Amino acid sequence: MKTKDKKIKADALPLARRKYLAAKRRDRIKVAILQVSLLVVLIGLWQLCASVGIIDDFITSSPVRIVKTLASLFTQDLMKHVGITLLECIVGFAVSGLLGFAIAVGLWASDTARRVLEPYIVTLNSLPKIALGPIIIVWMGAGMKSIVTMTVLICVVVTVINVLAGFTACDEGKILLMRSMGANKMQIFFKLVLPQSLPSLISTLKINVGLAWVGTIMGEYLVSSAGLGYLIIYGGQVFKLDLVMTSTVILCVLAALMYLAVALIEKRVSSRR
Repeated sequence: MKTKDKKIKADALPLARRKYLAAKRRDRIKVAILQVSLLVVLIGLWQLCASVGIIDDFITSSPVRIVKTLASLFTQDLMKHVGITLLECIVGFAVSGLLGFAIAVGLWASDTARRVLEPYIVTLNSLPKIALGPIIIVWMGAGMKSIVTMTVLICVVVTVINVLAGFTACDEGKILLMRSMGANKMQIFFKLVLPQSLPSLISTLKINVGLAWVGTIMGEYLVSSAGLGYLIIYGGQVFKLDLVMTSTVILCVLAALMYLAVALIEKRVSSRR
């Protein structure tokens, strides 16, 4: 009788697993449909309010005016501006991520350095980076270097704090066990701390996506002759608010695509764990 019950349970497990996966897939599809529907409704309401005069489309623009502006920009240098801003953002994102990770590893490896430098790191995180704009321009020059530097300054401190928090959250009992077995600090880091900190690393990358775009546009506000930030400034100065809104929409799309790329990395990493 017990053998028969075990066989029934073994046969039922694959079916239960398939039902669970199907339910998860349906839930993901439902969420995706609701997200797209919400976006369509918001865009429709925006256009409706502009069409009937509830809002002034000269000030707020409208989806139709944005599409027309986008079409006209394609005949000019739109891709050049998009490419410049995207390059600045990706370079700043990558440099701040690598630099922040390296600093966090160094602070994790040295408890004394972490205790000494932690107050300064917190202070730097609270410092408004825009206040350093004039100094950055003098140091780095009026060009892409200044914009990338602004992006790095905004992202790197957050990276250090979040990644270091992930490292220090590792189970002390497991670290002591590895030390008792003769493992050195390098082995502990790569075999235990780093694998357990992967969720924190991915979370930091997600945060840095938004911060990198903020830093890039902030840098372009200070000093730029091309890029989406430049288009926004120019549009505001000459009261071409359709240009401002169109550039903002493009920024939203690029930020969403960058976030999806990080989410894809997260999915790949999670599937291998």
